[in-house]
Amino acid sequence: MASKGTTTPPHSTVKSPASPPAYMGTSGVKHHLVVDVVLRVMLFATALVSIIVMVTSKQTKLIPVAPGLVIPLDAKFNQSPSFIYYVAALSVACLHSIITGVISILALIKQKGSSTGVLCHFVILDAMLLGIMTSATGAAGAVAYIGFKGNSHTRWNKVCDIYDSFCGHVAASVALSALPSVALILLVWLSVYVLSKKIARR
Repeated sequence: MASKGTTTPPHSTVKSPASPPAYMGTSGVKHHLVVDVVLRVMLFATALVSIIVMVTSKQTKLIPVAPGLVIPLDAKFNQSPSFIYYVAALSVACLHSIITGVISILALIKQKGSSTGVLCHFVILDAMLLGIMTSATGAAGAVAYIGFKGNSHTRWNKVCDIYDSFCGHVAASVALSALPSVALILLVWLSVYVLSKKIARR
């Protein structure tokens, strides 16, 4: 008596589950998300330190205005529109890094890669912020240079020989602000790279 067991049709094929994309890694942890989070933490930390160094740059000096008469004069960052713009740009960078960092951390916890839409938004926002950061750093650096060197053609006298502590804070802050810009460049490159891998596999 022939058995009535089920048999597989000769032309049928069994579909195997789709393998995860190569960039996800064998451990299930998305390496690009780990790098993304690290870079956004770096962006936040360096931008915050630059802000603190700039806003704590106030210095008061006794300036002689007449024989036997001196008055106290302050040097503060908010006396220059360029420095105000610089601090505002760094503050936006801090807020941006917090929001996007939380999104990346949530994606990492859920073991899911960032969607194409999220990556596109990251590229656009990171690139826009990079432009703002570089312009703010350039504006602050130009004012700081005049403070250090002056300008003999326009008779703008240097002030850093008087307000040495103030100028030291400004110079340190402007130098540190190069690090957030580097972090943003790397973030844009990373997002574009992951996007290219996603598009290539479609």
